Amino acid sequence: MGGTGGDAGRGSRHRKRRLLLSKLYTYATCARRPSAVDDEGSRIGGPGFSRVVHANDPAAAAEGGYRSNYISTTKYSAVTFIPKSLFEQFRRVANIYFLAVALLSFSPIAPFRWATAVSPLVLVLLVTMVKEAIEDLRRKQLDVEVNNRKIKVLQDGTFHQTKWTKLRVGDVVKVEKDEYFPADLILLSSSYEDAICYVETMNLDGETNLKLKQSLDVTSHLQDDDSFTSFGAVIRCEDPNAHLYSFVGNIEVEERQHPLSPQQLLLRDSKLRNTEYVYGVVIFTGHDTKVMQNATSVPSKRSKIEKKMDGAIYLLLCSLVLISVIGSVFFGIATKDDLREDGRMTRWYLRPDDTTIVFDPNRAAISAVVHLFTAMILYGYFIPISLYVSIELVKLLQAKFINSDIHMYHEESDTPAHARTSNLNEELGQVHTILTDKTGTLTCNSMEFIKCSIAGTAYGRGITEVERAMAKKKGSPLIADMEISIEGFQSEGKSAVKGFNFADERVMDGKWVNQDHSGVIEKFFRLLAVCHTCIPEVDEQSGKISYEAESPDEAAFVVAARELGFTFYQRTQAGVSLHELDPLSGEQVDKFYKVLHVLEFNSARKRMSVIVKDEEGKTFLFSKGADSIMFERLSSSESTYSEATQQHINEYADAGLRTLVLAYRQLEEAEYAKFDRKFTAAKNSVSADRDELIEQAADSLERDLILLGATAVEDKLQKGVPECIDKLAQAGIKIWVLTGDKMETAINIGYACSLLRQGMKQITITLDTPDIIALEKGGDRAAITKASKDSVVQQINEGKKLINASASESFALIIDGKSLTYALRDDTKGMFLDLATGCSSVICCRSSPKQKALVTRLVKAGTRKVTLAIGDGANDVGMIQEADIGVGISGAEGMQAVMASDVSIAQFRFLERLLLVHGHWCYSRISSMVCFFFYKNIVFGVTLFLYECYTSFSGQTFYNDWSMSLYNVLFTSLPVIAMGVFDQDVSARFCLKYPMLYQEGPQNLLFRWSRLLGWMLHGVASAMIIFYLTIASLKHQAFRSGGEVIDLSTLGATAYTCIVWAVNMQMAITVNYFTLIQHICIWTSIALWYVFLLAYGAITPSFSTTFFMVFSEALGGAPAYWVVTLLVSVAALIPLLQPVSGEDVVLPGLPQQDPVAAAQGEGRRPRGGAGHGPASVLSEVHRGWSLGTPRCQARPRQQQGFPSRLIITR
Repeated sequence: MGGTGGDAGRGSRHRKRRLLLSKLYTYATCARRPSAVDDEGSRIGGPGFSRVVHANDPAAAAEGGYRSNYISTTKYSAVTFIPKSLFEQFRRVANIYFLAVALLSFSPIAPFRWATAVSPLVLVLLVTMVKEAIEDLRRKQLDVEVNNRKIKVLQDGTFHQTKWTKLRVGDVVKVEKDEYFPADLILLSSSYEDAICYVETMNLDGETNLKLKQSLDVTSHLQDDDSFTSFGAVIRCEDPNAHLYSFVGNIEVEERQHPLSPQQLLLRDSKLRNTEYVYGVVIFTGHDTKVMQNATSVPSKRSKIEKKMDGAIYLLLCSLVLISVIGSVFFGIATKDDLREDGRMTRWYLRPDDTTIVFDPNRAAISAVVHLFTAMILYGYFIPISLYVSIELVKLLQAKFINSDIHMYHEESDTPAHARTSNLNEELGQVHTILTDKTGTLTCNSMEFIKCSIAGTAYGRGITEVERAMAKKKGSPLIADMEISIEGFQSEGKSAVKGFNFADERVMDGKWVNQDHSGVIEKFFRLLAVCHTCIPEVDEQSGKISYEAESPDEAAFVVAARELGFTFYQRTQAGVSLHELDPLSGEQVDKFYKVLHVLEFNSARKRMSVIVKDEEGKTFLFSKGADSIMFERLSSSESTYSEATQQHINEYADAGLRTLVLAYRQLEEAEYAKFDRKFTAAKNSVSADRDELIEQAADSLERDLILLGATAVEDKLQKGVPECIDKLAQAGIKIWVLTGDKMETAINIGYACSLLRQGMKQITITLDTPDIIALEKGGDRAAITKASKDSVVQQINEGKKLINASASESFALIIDGKSLTYALRDDTKGMFLDLATGCSSVICCRSSPKQKALVTRLVKAGTRKVTLAIGDGANDVGMIQEADIGVGISGAEGMQAVMASDVSIAQFRFLERLLLVHGHWCYSRISSMVCFFFYKNIVFGVTLFLYECYTSFSGQTFYNDWSMSLYNVLFTSLPVIAMGVFDQDVSARFCLKYPMLYQEGPQNLLFRWSRLLGWMLHGVASAMIIFYLTIASLKHQAFRSGGEVIDLSTLGATAYTCIVWAVNMQMAITVNYFTLIQHICIWTSIALWYVFLLAYGAITPSFSTTFFMVFSEALGGAPAYWVVTLLVSVAALIPLLQPVSGEDVVLPGLPQQDPVAAAQGEGRRPRGGAGHGPASVLSEVHRGWSLGTPRCQARPRQQQGFPSRLIITR
């Protein structure tokens, strides 16, 4: 909205309208048509159009069999929660394995008690189910709140309050101001004489502007409650569907049928605004309503790390099966040799002559098979059972930190960042390509009237941001001088007006009357003040007028007309009223224009027209629209300055401005009467070609127009956009802009926002060539298609040759919408993608929402890299849902993009911190966390396997069963979770200062198979050191005062202690950024092991078994235990500590080519040169060591884990 009266959305109680709202009139006579369903009026009663609603007939409603008005958005119900949630959990193969282990633990072959196998699985399942239950309970609470809202319903001749859930199809309801519609209704009447109402649909489609609705004349007289005492009607309409902007039906009142349209449809979850009350008939309830029909689930997205993590789980499972088979084979061989043919026993102490099937030398093969199951149960600790639930918890906390980041909070709109899903946190650190909308995403979507062309003369001396960028690019010193001169034209003390940034002494302050073409100027400004659908609102105190507009463009036009002497101040049923500047007297005079018809703007027409009659009885057609549409409708004889206007339009496009052409013509009475009959007949038609008839009638009138001029409005760049794009480019991220603007406008916006840079060569693919234009005039569709495709293919091939011939150059690709149609075909899209990926920047102009989604799909599937799509409007939803990560901008176009997104932010510039800081951190944290999980489980599992080897694969456990169950729960889990939440390999300041560090993610340096396998090998090495050193240290030592050597329980507890210390010390080395919480988690985990030894050992031997008093009587007082714990734990870290020494640090994992140069195609740079290479980054980081900087800055990479990604040299 525009105007100096402040924001009309504030709803100040001191504000009132000068006009009588009861006289407001809606002009939606030419409804938009987004889907083919709109044309199905002739099929009422057929398939898909079979709903029959008896209004105010309770008996018919009871027999109708339609759904109740109860709605549920929960994932589970009380009955389905347990089975559905368990099904979700057991879709993970690891959980299936642990379920099988839990079931086998009840059999005699289990190496430990069933409780110790079942408890960890139950705990993991319960934690996840509780999390699901809490999330679903929140949805349930919202459902209960909505279902219990009250509404007035006609019952027994009077209106009574009742709950929404009790509504039935056919009920007549009364909705009052600022209430939500409880179901889909047919509007019968309202508090206004014309039966209109204002509807806010933000909850439905995200649009913030108010919609005007109007009932049919046949029911508009029903103005009060008593009018409905004997009311009855039959509505026949379409069946429930998801089309928000279409509705087909008719209403039968007093045995006469009247056609219904979307103008009479009030949708559930819309809000009644600026209207005291409305009456309506319920036609769709509950899940049949259009909002619930549209409530489809967001596409399920999984991160690449999670998918690779599944592969690692499969690898461990295969390894588990392999070592189980190997162990069973050796067990079978050893068992068979225990009882020789001569009756002698090799291991007589096992009594092989008196045993069960578990150990039977006579049936060694069967015993080996039984041992296989025992081993698979025993080695289950190779699989990190708590990995998934720990990662879910960590991602949830990471999302909380993203939401709480004050640096991504937009104070003006009171909007913080919001991670709507935490599943994709680490994907934010792996983005390879960003696909962005322009209007409202890179720009503010807050239009300012800045220039215009009238009668071939250009007016307006404002300087656009694009012009500043172009002047800076060319090194022109004139811009500053021009800006100083413009300031001189602005009146002193005059405050800025929202939507108006126009300065020209020739037309300001009424001086336009002195211009040569003052008559044309007068019509130009009058057209701006009349040709729109805005609603004026007047501030009671100041008297200033603001406007409720359907788009920022319209508000800017009306504000510009007001500032230049043509103030639109009232809209009534009959027409609009203006305060106009009289050229003769120089005084403001009131003028009234009767509005006869409004031909609305839509994406197909690309123009809007109004037919008005002035006070002298003359009828005019005022029209405004895109130049591509309007110029072909101009009169060849009377538009003498069309060439000059076209030249000005091109100049405005070069300056990054949005343009519209304004034209008019006077209508004869007979001509208008003929059109009126034709247009009215088309509107009242219920045939399938209704919209075509309407368009034909409008098209026949919008011809032979007289050109007035063109407007130019600026959609300013958002704050920080050029700097953000520059940083993202330095990070090696490729940026594609998908916009509906003209090519010239998009190119110049590209320069303004640093997407296009000096020295960057442009590859342009367009079908606006003389040959193609000549074919289009001929009308041969097949020839046009073939020639267009051949031209696009040829231009793509020429572009690829240019890139291959100039490897050191940086390129930008610009392609228009028509060319994109052919480039996205199956046989050409591969070529197009090859060309586009070879360019640093890509701009797709004149692209439709469908093309945006198709381009996003092509990039995601073709590059197999992480794609991020960002937009702010409903037309961006397709590409947001198609991309790996969807980011929504909460802007002026509503919240639909936000509702479809994975992350929402208020401004494009916040994307820099979201990716370079939070994305980098989350990727680094999750990668290290997953690697560490596998490491600690392999350390534990390999010691079990080594003990099996040491005991001839007997199936005996090395540790007490309850200590095994608590390993992942108490003694090693907390430090890993803390690392996943708080660790920082590089501080936020360095992430932003050196954006090339972000390339760790797109190149996946931290979660490659080599690194994951390195951690696993490190776990194997640590386990071998712990096991063999522990045994070697204690097996011949007298451990008790009586000279007895160590027993199994004491040996196992000592080795377990070494594992707990080694794993937690490994965490202390691995973590990059120590916090108090990290210290607490590490030392608490170690302390819990000793508390467990004391508490568990004090329990009766029937429960604590081998650990009864093991610490207090055996371990605690033995010096050997403490010495072995210290030395073995340190020795277990040697495989990692050995390479982490030295002075000079480089990053061999990073590309030798500078990521910035790689992104821009600038060729190779020497490592460390010019302060841009990774080595120079770390040298800068190391300089912070002596300054008391966090540990993460002193050594940002050397502690990331095994194998080290650093080469350390002296």
